[in-house]
Amino acid sequence: MDKQRSKGSKGRGESRRQAPVARIDADPATKEEPKGADGIEPPPSTPEDGVRPGGRSPAARAGYQNGRPISAEDLFRIRVVGEPALSPDGARVAVAVTTIDAEADTYRSAIWSVSVGGGASVQLTSGAKRDTSPRWSPDGTRLAFLSDRDTETPQLWVIPVGGGEAHRVTDLENAVSDPVWAPDGHRVAFVSKLTPPDPNPGSDVKVITEVRYKFDGEGFLGGKHRHIWIVDVDREGAEPERVTDGDFEHSSPAWSPSGRELAFAANRNPSWQLERSRDLWAVVPGSPPRRLTDGGGFYDLPTWSPDGTTIACTGHRKLRQEGPNHEVWVLPAGGGEPRSLTAGFDRGVGDQAISDIGQFPPQRPRWSADGSTLLFLASDRGTTHVHRVDLDGAVTPLTAGARRVAAFDATGTGETLVCAVSDPVTPFEIHALNGKQERALTAFNADLLREIAVANPEEIWVEGAGGHRVQGWILRPPRAAEGVALPAILQIHGGPHTMYGTSFFHELQLLAARGYAVIYANPRGSTGYGEAFTSALHAAWGEQDTPDLMAVIDRALAGGGIDPARLGVTGGSYGGYMTNWLLGQTDRFRAGVTQRSISNLVSLYGTDDIAVVSLDVEFGGPPWAARERYLALSPITYVEKITAPLLILHSEEDYRCPIEQAEQLFVALKRLGREVVFVRFPGESHNLSRSGKPAHRIERLRRIVDWFDTHL
Repeated sequence: MDKQRSKGSKGRGESRRQAPVARIDADPATKEEPKGADGIEPPPSTPEDGVRPGGRSPAARAGYQNGRPISAEDLFRIRVVGEPALSPDGARVAVAVTTIDAEADTYRSAIWSVSVGGGASVQLTSGAKRDTSPRWSPDGTRLAFLSDRDTETPQLWVIPVGGGEAHRVTDLENAVSDPVWAPDGHRVAFVSKLTPPDPNPGSDVKVITEVRYKFDGEGFLGGKHRHIWIVDVDREGAEPERVTDGDFEHSSPAWSPSGRELAFAANRNPSWQLERSRDLWAVVPGSPPRRLTDGGGFYDLPTWSPDGTTIACTGHRKLRQEGPNHEVWVLPAGGGEPRSLTAGFDRGVGDQAISDIGQFPPQRPRWSADGSTLLFLASDRGTTHVHRVDLDGAVTPLTAGARRVAAFDATGTGETLVCAVSDPVTPFEIHALNGKQERALTAFNADLLREIAVANPEEIWVEGAGGHRVQGWILRPPRAAEGVALPAILQIHGGPHTMYGTSFFHELQLLAARGYAVIYANPRGSTGYGEAFTSALHAAWGEQDTPDLMAVIDRALAGGGIDPARLGVTGGSYGGYMTNWLLGQTDRFRAGVTQRSISNLVSLYGTDDIAVVSLDVEFGGPPWAARERYLALSPITYVEKITAPLLILHSEEDYRCPIEQAEQLFVALKRLGREVVFVRFPGESHNLSRSGKPAHRIERLRRIVDWFDTHL
């Protein structure tokens, strides 16, 4: 494959009952848990031979209710821990820690080296810009990482762990991502886009020839596609070599144990932009790639077995089904029929929980040293944990408790497991598990958590329509006065195929601190409760999940301490869709805040970045083939029934739920004479609440709080 020269030589009514304080070291096996939506007993929360929940961070031991109320500005003080990378000898963890520079209105990240055995933690990079994605060299002497310290986009850098200056390896026009060391310790593979020739030189007019011409968070793509590259980090002045070709998207590079081949994921069909499938491929640099799978599924995150004979990956073969479980698969490295190891495990592989603190890339399965088992993440009833599966499909959870393990790494022998762990009162910290002992290695947020009062959620279960069991939570103010009926806010998650979970959520804590009972739940369509539960929204958005959400509200009201006359509703993305939907279906809510929402499914199709391949499956075809369903499920159809005051928050560069969705809703409500305010955030994408400009994130939070303070 050809080489591309670098730019330079350097290379998303009754008195309140006190909510019980959840103990993450309590044995979940003592709780009575409901069966799954399809009658299948859920997987156990407590491992049979794994680590019991425990190892709470020092921050979590602080008194929950003794501090001052949390504020919007406390977002600036939360230190966000990234995915851990364990050194080859299992002695140290490299991790990026992100902070907010409020004055500069930006983010900064530094790489830390944390001792697993209890020694000192060392900050390896200055964190003057954004240093992320640390990866250990095979001999453990160096770290490759990404940084934008002196470039416009993140590039590949290498730093000696024992001391010395970092040096930049690449200086490509486009950002570098997903670095992975070759076994020889000299080469690093990575992903970066290739810029094609300008189809309209000398003009600022955009000439569009591809269906997928824009993407949220990236903007207009300009014909750029991701490719796999390799670079020799030890050869001075070495230019990156591109090892894939064509106008296709390539991702997830993985070296074979011999270092001869790279596996990756891609759809290289001419019609790929209108398809949902993805294959695994392998390539010897300098040769054409070979396809390993048959085009009948969606496969990603390949990883080679230690002996190089087998490749494991995640994915599914249900391309025409809404919300299928992703599974762990294995297939011969030479290509062949993939075999699912987790087909009998009715939970989706991966971390499907959402929060506004911490974003983690998808986690690859990890092989044991002898190639007999694989470690993977799975989401179950609001939690995410590490599981082990053997080649016969026996699944064993290794972590447990009311918390979220969003990322992990392990030594080849599996003796040491390091995880990024959060619970409802503690932002992510790094924990180590050795045998059956667990210990918190970091406490980056200890000082803040000793200063503020945080609320601990009360878990509730209700029976939804059709006998489905629905999980929810009530987050009450940490120090609410007894005998006072609180206003409450129903918070609805996006997706719709995600889940609320047992991790720290700054926005929810802020609303509780302002005196609201926050009600949130995982209605049908959510992940973590089995495939049938997730797929229940097929061509029935709003219709299937509304009864579940109403049942959760009724349960919260029945528990006392909440004023039924002062209910608000909010949510973002699909949660914004549901906010619009509920306000047009019921008068139970006194006010609403709809965020990055959907109002018109017909106009969404073709104006966003993914509907052309997602809504066909969700609704059984495009709008012209399923017109009645699209209109019946569009909140704008019922806009005349929306009477509650509504605040509309939307990002101007949101390509997932384009701002025209908000514009339609706003104009319709103004035409009807309703109370409505439309707030537009310039320069922001769909992920404003998670990764937008810090000042915009704070203003968003203040406007939500002020709206509910005024109307509830």
